[in-house]
Amino acid sequence: MDKIAKALRKLTQKEQESVKVILVKLKNKQLENLDCKKLKGRDDVFRIRKGQLRIIYRQDLKGSIFVLAIEKRSDTTYNFLKN
Repeated sequence: MDKIAKALRKLTQKEQESVKVILVKLKNKQLENLDCKKLKGRDDVFRIRKGQLRIIYRQDLKGSIFVLAIEKRSDTTYNFLKN
């Protein structure tokens, strides 16, 4: 099972539905009305915030989007991005 599917299984049904709506918008590049922000120190990594949830994704030069993580906010949410 991949990391994203495993992260989704840990969420409540309501959170899962919310994340699925966000992922569809992200896939269709409809970022308006989403709390989207570029992460400091990275030109290609962004986060979308929905309450305590964080969807962290990377966008390459061609515009392709890769979801890196879906997590609840904690002190270690962004640690995997550090070198």
